[in-house]
Amino acid sequence: MEEKVNGSYDADKIQVLEGLDPVRKRPGMYIGSTDERGLHHLIWEVVDNAVDEALAGYCTECTVEVQRDGSVSVTDNGRGIPVGEKKIVKNGKEVMVSAVEVVMTHLHAGGKFGGGGYNVSGGLHGVGVTVVNALSEWLEVEVARDGRLYRQRFNRGVPQRALAVIGKTDKCGTKVTFMPDPDIFETTDFNYDTIKTRLREVAYLNKGFTVNLIDSRDGRENSETFRYDRGILDFVDHLNRTKETIFPQSLYIEKMNDDNEVEIAMQYNDGYSENIYAYANNINTEEGGTHLDGFRNALTKVINDYAHANNLLKDDDKLSGEDVREGLTAIISVKLKNPQFEGQTKTKLGNSEMRTIVAKALTDGLGTYLEENPAEAKELVLKTITAARARAEARKARDLTRRKGVLESNALPGKLADCTDKDPAHTEIYIVEGDSAGGTAKQGRDRRFQAILPLRGKILNVQKARLNRVLENAEIKAMITAFGCGIGDDFDESKLRYDKIICMTDADVDGSHIRILLLTFFFNFMRPLIEKGHVYSAMPPLYKISKGKRVEYAYSDPELAAKLDGMGRKGCEVQRYKGLGEMSKDQLWETTMSPEHRTLIQITMEDAFEADEIFSTLMGDQPELRRKFIEENAKLIETKDLDV
Repeated sequence: MEEKVNGSYDADKIQVLEGLDPVRKRPGMYIGSTDERGLHHLIWEVVDNAVDEALAGYCTECTVEVQRDGSVSVTDNGRGIPVGEKKIVKNGKEVMVSAVEVVMTHLHAGGKFGGGGYNVSGGLHGVGVTVVNALSEWLEVEVARDGRLYRQRFNRGVPQRALAVIGKTDKCGTKVTFMPDPDIFETTDFNYDTIKTRLREVAYLNKGFTVNLIDSRDGRENSETFRYDRGILDFVDHLNRTKETIFPQSLYIEKMNDDNEVEIAMQYNDGYSENIYAYANNINTEEGGTHLDGFRNALTKVINDYAHANNLLKDDDKLSGEDVREGLTAIISVKLKNPQFEGQTKTKLGNSEMRTIVAKALTDGLGTYLEENPAEAKELVLKTITAARARAEARKARDLTRRKGVLESNALPGKLADCTDKDPAHTEIYIVEGDSAGGTAKQGRDRRFQAILPLRGKILNVQKARLNRVLENAEIKAMITAFGCGIGDDFDESKLRYDKIICMTDADVDGSHIRILLLTFFFNFMRPLIEKGHVYSAMPPLYKISKGKRVEYAYSDPELAAKLDGMGRKGCEVQRYKGLGEMSKDQLWETTMSPEHRTLIQITMEDAFEADEIFSTLMGDQPELRRKFIEENAKLIETKDLDV
């Protein structure tokens, strides 16, 4: 073998990361990312500890407060972190330090590894609060225990002093206050609605557990309390509150099996989409797992068996899983002693025994309900049979559409102005309202990486439409073909032709309506586009301000006032844009399409529940709910924007 000398790579280049250095070096391995999602993950890690105390039966309340300085404190009334001393090796020497310091500074240290501290826990890896400490500019922990109040402070994971007694108390519990490190995170500004969504979810999943949220930042003062004595039953009712339901009351099933607990709440509505959410030890297992498999398999079998036994279905006919899940809203929550998750992100449950346990619970509970409520059972079976027939028609429509080249064809729609770069990682497509604006966008774009697809008029409201009707809409077919990734069950992200899908509509009521229609379509038929962060909304300016040769743009009324003050109000000419078509190609590029100057809002799925509720309210067939929503949010609409 020919010897090759490489002077840039030798033993001296091998680094051994000690303590919390690995976390700070590769934070994404522990919290997923360093963007806003990863930032909020810090809160979830600390809250999970309070929830674990609640599951153990020692905690009834948790309070999350965003402090005035932007730090966050999480307080619980659990047992408090143990304060006794433990022997550890530090800098090559054995030393005695408090258990609090061990928990805060050592990965995989905690009471959740079978030592009897916790029977059920989500934070099995023992890295949660340690990671929060490592990624915080500073962190302070207070422990109330055995009549004493203790405190210790850390800077970027390094103890500043030993745990010390600072007073007496008759309370017990733990308070962790931390300031995210701006050297680590892209943003350190916490979003109130994101925190609210997760904390409400925690309260739903732990009936009787009280969760308080306080925002003490200037200009954002707010507080809410979440407590649900019916637990996931309240969760399902909340998700279905904008829909017509089939059962008089949501069905609740609870079953204990040794150290495993299964809770199921379910209700059918008159919609066409399924909303099933599975949790294991309070963790949203977004990729499902054995508990979801057991639920789905049992649901299909129970309804088929009942339909055949009561002569509602011919012997040779069989309802599919998709048929029996149409219009179903369900929460599956399992709590188990030794969960097996796939990785630290914990998005899929792997315990094989949960498949059988959940299936048995649903078979017994739903089977009994159907036998005892024949009227509701018949209505449900007839609904699933109708779904099966409609699905057959949809398959025919899909096959016909495929043959015509909409779903599986390299022939792109004629109105599409495609980009020259064919690498999806570098490309983006603008969905533009109207041919006029589309023409301007085609002229003003950077054709190397920007594609333009103009839409003519408003697309179909798909909230109450099955796939066969959706595929008949010309504008929707154009989008499906342009994106290249398929639709519904045929969706394949690997075939997506653009990394960013940008909705660019006029800044008026009609434009907002079209954007809602687009997002409703994505949510119902191409949901992974939103889940994977591919969908954006462009922000065109509302005003053009001219004074001599100086031109400025304003995207809101407050910004307009500020810019007028900055330019001197005398001699300023203000133009209110009524639509994208009023802009020249250079203006559209400079304000809305140039990556250097534009503002894009990423559409996320942080709260799919809220999104589904809003879509159902705005696009559904209950005008009284829509009217109430408009009345409650009328203050957000400028009078001059109303299309009377």
